[in-house]
Amino acid sequence: MGSTTTRVVVGEFLKGEKNPKIIGIGESETKGIRHGYVVNIPEAIISLKNAISLAEKSSGIKIKHALISIGGVTLRGDISSGVGIISKADGEVTNLDINKALEDCEDNLNLNNKKIIKIFPLSFKLDGKEILGRPEGMKGTKLEIKALFVTCSNSHFEDLLEVITSAGIEPIDIMASPEAGSYVALSEKQKIVGGALVNIGSETVSLSVFENGTLVSLHTFSIGGADITNDIALGMKVSLENAERLKLGNIAEDFSKKKLDEIIEARLFDIFELIENHLKKIKRNELLPAGVVFIGGSANIPLLEEFSKTALKLPSKIGTTEIFGNVKTKLRDPSWFTVLGLLMSDDKNTFHPEGVWKDFWNRLKRILKSNVKQLMP
Repeated sequence: MGSTTTRVVVGEFLKGEKNPKIIGIGESETKGIRHGYVVNIPEAIISLKNAISLAEKSSGIKIKHALISIGGVTLRGDISSGVGIISKADGEVTNLDINKALEDCEDNLNLNNKKIIKIFPLSFKLDGKEILGRPEGMKGTKLEIKALFVTCSNSHFEDLLEVITSAGIEPIDIMASPEAGSYVALSEKQKIVGGALVNIGSETVSLSVFENGTLVSLHTFSIGGADITNDIALGMKVSLENAERLKLGNIAEDFSKKKLDEIIEARLFDIFELIENHLKKIKRNELLPAGVVFIGGSANIPLLEEFSKTALKLPSKIGTTEIFGNVKTKLRDPSWFTVLGLLMSDDKNTFHPEGVWKDFWNRLKRILKSNVKQLMP
């Protein structure tokens, strides 16, 4: 559920096929969401129901369960370290030891009013020595872990959950939007050598950095494509609808392209300054061999690629997908990559701590019970 558009995709997995076959889509204008978080629950529920209804009609399937993406300005990655003492007498590392060390990581984080979405282990040390890969089966006495915790505001998470369940959907999983988008826009090789995914949404820009096959940094900025549209509307004295078309390169003859480019570049400068500063903070500026890939509704701005190459001094390109082969479809547009990525997700390198998901289901049951009570006479 983006700030301007809510999208639903129904996929079917056929035997022997690597990618799902898309059998239905639904798209509706989003209301009740600002900067990626819910500000009006009833309006957001209607937006979601409208998109679901269209997806059900086009697929011929009643939608009861779904994978959900979560974005918004409160979404970010926090890095923490933790230690666990190996529990088995022979010193063999088990999954239990990893979870204990991750719990210590969590205890060392300031999680005030934050919800953990997912945990990405970044590095392991056994008895002070760094180890490659996963440590299960190795022997030692002390396990150290450094991990990235993807978090968002607790109230943001609960409000989204209420919207989903009130629309009659039971979540299978809730995933950070940038992670979902990466399954479509980035190859495994790009994630291994080091690359960034930038999602330019309507009211937010998210920057996620991948290295060694995993997410190593995530940050969301409170700026987006709508800011560029608003600048064009003011600067060119046109309606918001025309400003949106001009932003995406649909230029009428009586407009000054030079003036338009100046307006767009001024706001892109603001966006790229935030991206560059964050890359400097995590010591990755000019150091990502796979460069930057752009997705989101404003990834189609004609100036974007060249501006990025100059501003970040990194290879830059608009995201593409091979899911559909040579078939022409609107789903090739990078604004659809987050919802498509939900179908392509793969959880093998991430953790859902038991306590986190027990808490998730307890809260889900409470919300469902309260909804049932409201319907009773």
